[in-house]
Amino acid sequence: MAANPSTQPGLDLSWLDLYEDAASAEPGKKGLTLKEINLGRYADAQRGPGDMTYRMRGAIPRPGAQRFGPNYQSKADVWAENCLMLYEEATQRQWSSARDIPWDTLEPLPDELERAMCQLATMLTEVEFIAGDVPGQWMPFVSAQDFEAGLFLMTQIMDEARHTDVFRKRALANGGGLLAQGAGLGLRTLIEARDFTEMSVLMHVQAEGFVQSMFRMGELIGQTEADKRIFRMSAQDESRHLAFGVMHLKYVLDTEPERREEIHHYLDKAEGDAAGGGSGDVTFPPVFEALCILLGGGVDKFDEGLQKFLLLRKRQINEYVHRLSVAGLGDRRQRLGPLMAQFLDPA
Repeated sequence: MAANPSTQPGLDLSWLDLYEDAASAEPGKKGLTLKEINLGRYADAQRGPGDMTYRMRGAIPRPGAQRFGPNYQSKADVWAENCLMLYEEATQRQWSSARDIPWDTLEPLPDELERAMCQLATMLTEVEFIAGDVPGQWMPFVSAQDFEAGLFLMTQIMDEARHTDVFRKRALANGGGLLAQGAGLGLRTLIEARDFTEMSVLMHVQAEGFVQSMFRMGELIGQTEADKRIFRMSAQDESRHLAFGVMHLKYVLDTEPERREEIHHYLDKAEGDAAGGGSGDVTFPPVFEALCILLGGGVDKFDEGLQKFLLLRKRQINEYVHRLSVAGLGDRRQRLGPLMAQFLDPA
């Protein structure tokens, strides 16, 4: 009979004795996804008290493991029930700004249309760069116990890098260039967030929600097939970021309802501080005018474009309030500032 390897002289094989509750994950219809390995003591439901080491959920704790802090201790601090699915979707739906946009469909545009598109692309280049930078600041705070949330944030950073890339390329690809820098009022609020949930509500649910509503009107804004494809592809990415933010807020309100007024406070400040109410610079005059020109089809159709812009703004506000309602913050409707409330449909 072979000797027990853990008793061999001169070797410390004590780790062999830790092999308990062996797991055997099997691929599902979509392969071996995070859902399939979310089992036994490795499941997110088995999360124990947070620690400040980098111990992954399910691993056996090691005495004397170094603390890395300042990791969050509560699951509610970063969790969303859909983060496993969103991570898998993100990895499967990556696209390339170099190969997947039909740049050959760009065609010369009247000067005011090309410059309007370049002004919009300038604003979006700035917005999307910040949208990647902000979650990156919070990565050290995500506990290894909740690694799926961290994995999702990594995919968001990649998405936003691609958006920064594609809008900068659009500004430089058709005889235009980068134009006026944005006001940056709404973006500063994101950078100054001091809590993950504050950041997520303001970025994922509010700011990215407004941008998503605009992307979904890309068929009206885009002047060429390349423009329309850029908005379409970017919108599919933004949908994941929004879904994470809504479900994170829902998880917080379900598990820590005492934070409701705190979250209202974050929204009060963001809606009041930013021009137009946290609109991601959509109401910054150069961007507002550029959108009206694009939506109308030229400077001479500015009034027609203005009416479409007001429809866009209405859509942004109503979709924003709907997302908050889905998350469990339906009473936000009664607290909107006047700049937003004027666009709100009756309940």
